[in-house]
Amino acid sequence: MKELEVEKSEVVAPPKPEVTDDGSPRVSALSLSSILKKRQLQESQQSIQRHAEELPRQSFTETDMKLLWNKFAQRLSDGGKKIMATYMQINDPILDADGVTIRLELPNEGSKAQFDNEKLELVGYLRGKLHNHDITVQTFVNEEVASRHAFTPEEKFEKLKALNPAIETLRKLFDLDV
Repeated sequence: MKELEVEKSEVVAPPKPEVTDDGSPRVSALSLSSILKKRQLQESQQSIQRHAEELPRQSFTETDMKLLWNKFAQRLSDGGKKIMATYMQINDPILDADGVTIRLELPNEGSKAQFDNEKLELVGYLRGKLHNHDITVQTFVNEEVASRHAFTPEEKFEKLKALNPAIETLRKLFDLDV
């Protein structure tokens, strides 16, 4: 058997344990200490959460609600979420008699589904600004709303003619096409 020759002796230090941001040693996810840490974290989070009875429930007026509604719609529009802002501005929201339910009328099922998917941020905003955590937003579809919006040039002309019949006189006088 041949012996290996070593030129220099080296001392190898054991690896240093990893530490977290707060300086405590990192623990394995499968260790007993990790279970203890998870339990401590859950207990601290439970103490932070408020019970439903402790949340504010101040009354508010429909005017206050509409003002914040329009501010939020403008914020969405400025942030690039123009579709959601448009849904919010199609009709004015109505405050129900219970004082916490806000009803919004939308033109079709597609817009209702999309609005309902994205309304969580709106509800949180209104609850915080109006200091009432019982606020809910309900949407319903009214197919007649769609007929109120003019899209083609003919529909736009008819809508304007209904508002001011003198437009028809101008169209005939100058021989204009619609």
